[in-house]
This record gives sequence, structure tokens and C-alpha cells, in this order.
Amino acid sequence: MSEAVIKIDNLSKRYMIGRQGEKGDGLRHVLERAARAPFSMFKSKASRGSATTQEFWATKNVSLEIHAGEMVGIIGRNGAGKSTLLKLLSRITEPTSGSIRIRGRVASLLEVGTGFHPELTGRENIFLNGAILGMSRVEIKRKFDDIVEFSEISKFLDTPVKRYSSGMYVRLAFAVAAHLEPEILIVDEVLAVGDAEFQKRCLGKMEDVAINEGRTVILVSHQLSAIQNLCKRCILMDSGQIVFDGKTADTLERYTSRAVGLTSVELSERIDRDGKGDAILTYLKFFDGKGQPASEIISGQNLVIKVGFQVHGDLTLTNCIIGLTVMKDSQPLIVLSTDLADKAPLVLNGAGEVEFVVPDLPFSGGCYHISSYLGSEGSVTQDWVDDAASLDVVDGDFYGSGKIYRDGWQGKVVLVHHSWRICSSSESDGSIPLGSKVPVPAMS
Repeated sequence: MSEAVIKIDNLSKRYMIGRQGEKGDGLRHVLERAARAPFSMFKSKASRGSATTQEFWATKNVSLEIHAGEMVGIIGRNGAGKSTLLKLLSRITEPTSGSIRIRGRVASLLEVGTGFHPELTGRENIFLNGAILGMSRVEIKRKFDDIVEFSEISKFLDTPVKRYSSGMYVRLAFAVAAHLEPEILIVDEVLAVGDAEFQKRCLGKMEDVAINEGRTVILVSHQLSAIQNLCKRCILMDSGQIVFDGKTADTLERYTSRAVGLTSVELSERIDRDGKGDAILTYLKFFDGKGQPASEIISGQNLVIKVGFQVHGDLTLTNCIIGLTVMKDSQPLIVLSTDLADKAPLVLNGAGEVEFVVPDLPFSGGCYHISSYLGSEGSVTQDWVDDAASLDVVDGDFYGSGKIYRDGWQGKVVLVHHSWRICSSSESDGSIPLGSKVPVPAMS
């Protein structure tokens, strides 16, 4: 076997997430607390004033070797630690502990526009990127025409890249990374923003780099077919750790079998919960609009979440609330609540479940975290489980326009159905019923 070009020993990366609950008295903090107020009912009084800062291990005790000429795929759910591992390998971020040994020059394509200066033109950024990769000006000039031809942006070569679309960014960034002859090429899911034809060419180029030129390629992708076609070896990550490393077929089988188990989350054994405890939430189960268990939901599909509960003994609890708070990056986005959606009082006894239905799931692609709450008469918190489950959302045709959601905004916003039209200044009322199809007048 060839020598190891990447050797990782017990690599860990820790982040501190959250913040102190009530610190800061500026206008920004006042407005922020006001925006958060509707969600405060889902936390006990004891937990509201306490510190919310906590440790999060994006990767933990990762050890592996990658050899020269290998093309290695890395897969896993959103939040598994894949992108963090690539950033550590690319020296974008420093590890908390452990070591990385790399032999050779590394080129990485992790995020749209990484390594580009927005005020410089495409031509200038090619030379800048090459210099960052350690290439001489002579070497860059030798590859310049191939880079421009592959990226197909010759018309915009002397335009500042801040005016490029995300697709143009990726075309140029990949062309630079692949043609400036790095010994190790690292590519994250960013290729997904390109069109199908360009993705095909990129995958072909990566295959050529690995097989014909003997260089090492590390590919992170949710496109399992691309991983299966290109990589003989594949690594499965979960919760910041490597859970399987082997032949691609074996890894994909392990991944799909684990995904089935993630459609249901058991809460009854969780000890990190708050509340009086006369009743607890026992599980969360996820289904798509067809009633099939779902480990991932496509944006725009119907989502069904079943929440199990157990009231202890012979108690009957009145005026109850069961609620779910869906968050992204520790910020609450939406609340599902039996109290908000229906005025009828909820009475609980024994064991049972509540079913929430979310039509046309309004999230763009990404990993979302769900906290669960059960309260009873007198605003008594019976059970609160923070980060009870995570929900993976895959970008879909939410608007029915035939277009996937805008490049680069994944996981950052909530989608809403809307319409638009061009109105003349003389029109006094431009209101349009929600979801109506409005003809756009011809432009002269």
C-alpha cells in the first residue's frame, strides 16, 4: 500500500455554543429578548435565568489514515462533523486536541467563494488562489487557459467576483482547485449548487485527478450515487465520530440501516430533562405526508410528528400544553403547540400520543433541532427536553416552480408561499390572494 499522506490521531474540535440568558442591556439585547418572548413559556423558571453556554464537540477522538491516490468519500447526517473535519484538514480552523500530519499541498473547496476576494476580478482571483496554494506565477500562467475553459466564465473574467452568481463562484473555485495540481484535493457539498452538467464534469475531473494523476481526493456529499461511483473507500460519521470506515458498499449499507432507526427518538430514558415529572414525553416519531417513517424530509412535503406521553399513576392533568420548538443554530424558528393551534383544553391521563401535522414543510435544506415541552394547569412545567431530536431537511421544489431553493441560503430562512406581479403606479390596490397565479404583463 502507498504511504499515508494524511494521518489523524485523536482529533477533536470543541465549540462553546449559546450565551448567558439575560446579559446585555443595549437596544439590540432588548429587541432580541422581545423576539424570543413567545418561546419563553417552554422553559421552566429555573432554567430561564441560568447560563445557556455549553460545550459542543463537532469532532471527537477522530483517528484515520488516507493514502496517496485514494479517493475517499465521507457521509453522514447533517451535523455529523463532516464539514468540521474538512476545515481542520484544510487548516481553516485549529483543533482543540489531537494532531494532523499532511504530506503535500492541499487545495480545498468548502464553501462558495472561499479564498476569493470579492473586489478582485476572476482573473486576479485565479492568481491569488494559486499563490495561496503555493504555486508560482509561471505555474499559474501555464494552467490559466485550462482553468478559464473549464469554468466557462471567460466573458466575466475581468468582472469583480462579488457580482458573480453562486454557480459562477463554484465553477471558478473548482477549476482553480482542480487544475493547480495539489497533491490533496478536498471537496465539500458545495458542488450541489452547480447545474447538472457542471456537476458531471466536476465528478469526472475528480476521478481523473485520483485515477490518472495519482492524487488524493476527499469528497463529502449527500449524493450517495456520486460517492458510490467514485469512491472505493467511504467513511461514515455521526455525532463527530467515525462509526464505520470501509468499502463504499458496506458503508452505504450501514448508513441506510442507521437512518431507519432515526425515524423514532426515544425520550423516556433521557435524564437531562427539567420539570415536575408527573407526566413525561416518551418519544418523537417522524413520518412523511404518505405516512411512511422518514429520516429526512424534503422541503415542501407534509411532515407528521407523533409525540408520545405518559402520565404517572392515576393522575389526570388538565389544561395541558404539548409543544415543540424547532430551532436552527440555537435560534427558535417555529413553535408547534396544542394550545396555540386549538382553544379546546387538553386533558391527559395514562399513556398516549399527540400528532402534529405540518403541511408544506417551510424549511430550506439543513439540520434542525427540536426541543419538546409538556405543561399543565397553572403554567406548571411537567417535562422539558432540550434538543430532544434533530430533523434533516433536503431542499425541494417548495414553490412548484421547477427550481430548487436559492443557492447559498440553505438552512437560513423559513420559506413562505407568496406571489408577485408588476403593478403600475396608478393602481391603488395591488393585493393578491395568497397562492394565486398572477399573469405578468408583457414588458415593452
